[in-house]
Amino acid sequence: MIPMPHDPYKNCRICPRDCGVDRFAGSRGYCGEDSRLRLAFAGLHSGEEPPLTGSRGSGTIFVSGCNLGCGSCQNRQISSHNAGEHLGRAVSIEEFTAICLELQKRSAENINIVTGSHAVPALAQGLDTAKAAGLHIPALWNSSGYESVETLELLGDRIKTWLPDLKTLDDKLAGKFLNARDYPQIAVRAIQWMMKTRPGDVIIRHLILPGYLDSTRSVLRWFADNASGKAQLSLMSQYTPMKGDTSGPGRYLSEREYETVLGWLGEFGIEDGFCQELVTGSDWLPDFRRTNPFSSGLSVPVWHYLSPLLDGPGTAGF
Repeated sequence: MIPMPHDPYKNCRICPRDCGVDRFAGSRGYCGEDSRLRLAFAGLHSGEEPPLTGSRGSGTIFVSGCNLGCGSCQNRQISSHNAGEHLGRAVSIEEFTAICLELQKRSAENINIVTGSHAVPALAQGLDTAKAAGLHIPALWNSSGYESVETLELLGDRIKTWLPDLKTLDDKLAGKFLNARDYPQIAVRAIQWMMKTRPGDVIIRHLILPGYLDSTRSVLRWFADNASGKAQLSLMSQYTPMKGDTSGPGRYLSEREYETVLGWLGEFGIEDGFCQELVTGSDWLPDFRRTNPFSSGLSVPVWHYLSPLLDGPGTAGF
């Protein structure tokens, strides 16, 4: 990868961890990554919110590494802090561009960058290069919300829609489940910046934690007071206990808990957004060791870290 001027990886302050390591020299910060952009999978995904999926699927690009430490992360195989495998492969800006253009050829509704908070400089450069090469579909930023405003500003107007999590506003829960006690204030500041930057183009995701409904109630109250009319809410029920994780809830969300939260939506007057049906079981969890980590009905693979561009309409190999 060609270093950017005054390379921000040399004394890394890209995310709120403020590690200060020289990632350009090969050192790795909390995210587990050096300055190379590593990807795990790209494909047409039909499991996002309806406006993002459209009729053709969202062009998801899964970035390896993460600046949080969530024990029950569904993508733990490609992150660095859950007992996962840290799967993925370093790609050049040219290869990233080819992936974006191939997703566009396959009629993706958008380019959906998943968990890229620790790799913003490379992704900004990649989006610029892809746009110069003919990319014209919009880009989405699909993140945990744990990112600094100063780094988000590096993305500028490259992002059409922001898709941040708001996991919790409880600092004790954030410390226990995310390994980031400062998550609430960091995420709120980032989301407020997103809403100010692109009002109406923000979807805030919240995953209900079994046994911790007070945390969800606080998030819903915050949304009603601060985000109504500026963002949409995406309420998710898919929490899945992961083998080996002793920090998170050890069970699925109950129907009673689910119905309680739905009642709160009416209490707070939250009508604009999406609500996932109650999900239990682990069949939907991705396995990034497979060429298609998701079910064939949910995803069409375009690129995998062990493969070049996969066969399909418009495919051009590297």
